[in-house]
Amino acid sequence: MRSLTDDETKKLFDKLAQYIGVNTTHLLERKGEEEHVFRLHKNRIWYMPLRLAKLASCVSKTNLMGIGVLFAKVTHNGNVRIQVTALEYIAQYSLFKIWVKPNQEQKFLYGGNVSRAGLGRITESTPKYQKVAVFSMGDIPLGFGVAAQSTLECRKCEMNSQVLFHEADVGEYLRDEARMT
Repeated sequence: MRSLTDDETKKLFDKLAQYIGVNTTHLLERKGEEEHVFRLHKNRIWYMPLRLAKLASCVSKTNLMGIGVLFAKVTHNGNVRIQVTALEYIAQYSLFKIWVKPNQEQKFLYGGNVSRAGLGRITESTPKYQKVAVFSMGDIPLGFGVAAQSTLECRKCEMNSQVLFHEADVGEYLRDEARMT
């Protein structure tokens, strides 16, 4: 387990900024809590308290499966892909949010896109193709995706038009359990 290089850090924070904007600073500078850090282990980026990172340095690389919260994976090309396990933090700090009606929740949780008929609410001034956090009408985080339409376009479009492209959802915990670690 090691610290992220400057290039990896830049790629991670660029990707996170697409979802949570300037709130990326809140991940590292948490008020009233100990300092948190990002660490790379087996092409996975983990988010953990600094105290835990120091304790994990005593464990050999082969014996350590994971530690903290899996935030992202680094692909073979060096790109960073945010994982659904980071949903708690993305939902908490997200600038743009979409709420899905109960009749479309199941479709979204099985990897489908959301149509205008399933749109409950959308954050004001959400731009087109903006990364968003997806919630149920009861404010339960379901996943994240990309807004297919801006807020104004959503109000004017037909009911069968796509308003949200699926990226990740909590159903992945069940569907891809073996791949998650």
